[in-house]
This record gives sequence, structure tokens and C-alpha cells, in this order.
Amino acid sequence: MTPDLKARFDQETRSHPVVIYMKGNPLFPRCGFSAAAVQILQAHGPVHGVDVLAEPEVRDGIKEYTRWPTIPQ
Repeated sequence: MTPDLKARFDQETRSHPVVIYMKGNPLFPRCGFSAAAVQILQAHGPVHGVDVLAEPEVRDGIKEYTRWPTIPQ
């Protein structure tokens, strides 16, 4: 993971109470797991979504950043 990508993850997770790295976005999830996760999270307030399908480096980088192998996160 590049230092710039790590800085981006740090900034996103500190700037929003809830962030989800998902396939699609909160309005148009592109997988069932992402849709279910967004629905649960939105019940507790606003959710900032990041579409990992639009940015392959984010899709790979978030897995390294969190040390978790699957999306959504």
C-alpha cells in the first residue's frame, strides 16, 4: 500500500462517523452483502460509502489496511 493510499484511508475513517468500503455505493449497492451492510448501518445514521469497484487500488488497499480479506468493510 502506498503512503498516499494509507493517508486517504486515515482521512476517510477519521472524517466520517461511519465509512463502508463496498461494491457500488449506498444508493446503488452492487452485491447483496454490500446492500445488507448499508441497510444495517443506515439505521444508525448517515453512511459514507466508497465504491471499491471504481478504484481497484482501493479494493486491494483496504484489505491490507484493515487486515480483513473481504468486501464490504
